[in-house]
Amino acid sequence: MVGVIPLLSLISFIAVALYVFDGDISGGGSQLSMFFATALSLCISIGCYKYSWKEYISTFSRMMGETTESLAIVLMIGMLSASWMLCGAVPTMIYYGVEVLSPNIFLLTTCVICSVISLMTGSSWSCIATIGVALFGIGSALGVPSGWTAGAIISGAYFGDKISPLSETTVLSSTTTGTPLFTHVRNMLGTTIPSLCIALVVFLVAGFGIASGGTVQDISQVKLLGETFNISLWTLIVPVITLIMIVKKVPALITLFASSLLSGIMAVIVQPEMTARLAGEETIGLRSMVKGVATAYVSGTDFQFENEMLNDLTSTGGMAGMSNTVWLIICAICFGASMFYCGMLQSTMSALTRIVRGRLALVSSTVFTGIGLNLTTCDQYTSIILTGSIYKDTYKREGFESKLLSRTIEDSTTITSPLIPWNSCGMTQSAVLGIATLDYLPYCVFNYVSPFMSILVAAFAQRFKKENH
Repeated sequence: MVGVIPLLSLISFIAVALYVFDGDISGGGSQLSMFFATALSLCISIGCYKYSWKEYISTFSRMMGETTESLAIVLMIGMLSASWMLCGAVPTMIYYGVEVLSPNIFLLTTCVICSVISLMTGSSWSCIATIGVALFGIGSALGVPSGWTAGAIISGAYFGDKISPLSETTVLSSTTTGTPLFTHVRNMLGTTIPSLCIALVVFLVAGFGIASGGTVQDISQVKLLGETFNISLWTLIVPVITLIMIVKKVPALITLFASSLLSGIMAVIVQPEMTARLAGEETIGLRSMVKGVATAYVSGTDFQFENEMLNDLTSTGGMAGMSNTVWLIICAICFGASMFYCGMLQSTMSALTRIVRGRLALVSSTVFTGIGLNLTTCDQYTSIILTGSIYKDTYKREGFESKLLSRTIEDSTTITSPLIPWNSCGMTQSAVLGIATLDYLPYCVFNYVSPFMSILVAAFAQRFKKENH
């Protein structure tokens, strides 16, 4: 049980970081915690068990290679959100969205929109980085608290990510457990649909209960977008083409890059004044256009308007704004490799599976293991693979079908990843939406109802089976 020591140390380091940084550890607290936990793990592995440094570097290099695409996607998301803002696509959606959407049903509508988009595309990250950013701006304009808006966006986005056959996590969960893809998808309906229904009811009730006394003033302020940007439906060509590429399953990196490139061209055509302003140039010319678009790609959009609300609505981080997320992923790989290459993580978890018996105990154990791995490995893909590997034989031994395991993994691992500030998903969504993970966590109803629904369904299934006997 020595493998528990690095895990407990990581939790302790993170707890200290949360206290020191007043709950906001996105700027480096979580990364440093993982570095210190990695150092302790390596001291135990190399100092006590005589594992070699070369073995660790080999494991780290392999895991790093497997994550390279994710790192590139994170940077491309930063590039995409900034270029959509500069070209006017997001301001246009905010401008018209404020007129169309009612504050009372905004949260419900937001969750439904994100559910449909992510179900079609199979990507929560793409959904949040595109439509989610626009909806977040609309929510701010309507006077809806940012935590509620982010919660509705993330709830809807992860519903589609979880249940879409196009989703990487859906495919990975079914593959890891040996479950046919569409069998896995159908089996998830029993826990996913009730969880979404509960979330929609909460968002509907909350929408009518949220005070919107500042709405009129906020909407009048949003009208300044029309005076600042060239609000044009032509800018919506960018999100439409992007959505088509995603639905056609064009590789994520190609889609994000192509959309960013198209946005840059659209910015030069439709928003030349704003592009020059971002470049810090007074005249519109080739130099100012290239510099403005490049600045958006790299550093994001920060126009420094006199109106503070406009600054909040139009501020993005670009690729530089995603640097903390990239740093987090690298730190997570460092820690994951230190735990994985000497078998500490596997031995710790396998000890648990030997004492688990029965459907309810097994499902509950799987749920908490998935959440625990999200907390410690800081990456949902690693957590999915490890949870599946740890419990696959146990489910078979206890006589349960693999589809129960694959569903439980999705209910816990996929869904809870954006709720953890130091997880790559939590860090990414926080950076994209511009709100701390702990600030939106209480409002991600679907995400924290799903694990409990998985346990609840298992409990009723077990009780039903006993009553039949």
